[in-house]
Amino acid sequence: YSDFVYSLFGGSVTSSALRSQTRKRPVQQRAHETRERVLTAAAHIFSVHGYSAGTTNRIAQEASMSIGSLYQYFPNKDAILVELTHRHMADGRTRLTELLTRGLPERLDQLIAAAVETMIELHMPDRDLHRVLFEEAPRTASIRAELNSIEAALVTQVAHVLMMYCETRAMKDPELTARVVVVAIESVVHRLVAGDDAPDPQALGEELTRLTMAYLTAA
Repeated sequence: YSDFVYSLFGGSVTSSALRSQTRKRPVQQRAHETRERVLTAAAHIFSVHGYSAGTTNRIAQEASMSIGSLYQYFPNKDAILVELTHRHMADGRTRLTELLTRGLPERLDQLIAAAVETMIELHMPDRDLHRVLFEEAPRTASIRAELNSIEAALVTQVAHVLMMYCETRAMKDPELTARVVVVAIESVVHRLVAGDDAPDPQALGEELTRLTMAYLTAA
């Protein structure tokens, strides 16, 4: 065992150094767990109280920690919101990419219905938090840049997929058509799902699929 440890660290190692190495892992794990606890608490507080009243004091209380401890992980509530926004966008990008890269259905309407359902499922679980993230909170330059990057990548994927279906082979500008589809679906879902009078998800999905198909199959 001692020879293995010696070779692992590339030379002589004192017992105190070894203890230091073994201490780092639990400390890092605790830091990660604490950070997650702050984010979970913040998501709840912002959902209940909104952006203005969602203070760091309330978040710290919800996370069962002192305000000083919270500031060791995030300097202010906007930094917390940025992290929550990045996570939401990453989740959406992962779900849509998985949809577009797995086995595609035979018909275009089935694909559109699946894409619409994915977007509704992404927005529906916590409508109040989503409203805070994308309507009430200030949008930083990094978030705007990431949103633009995600949209551009998604548009390219959608354009490629749409061209595989016979109904869309006559598209004059596949990139523009794909952009209209992406923005239309995202905008309608966001506007209706995040609103106070959100419609039935299945009914919304059916209507939005009909709307998108009418655009894609128009002569």
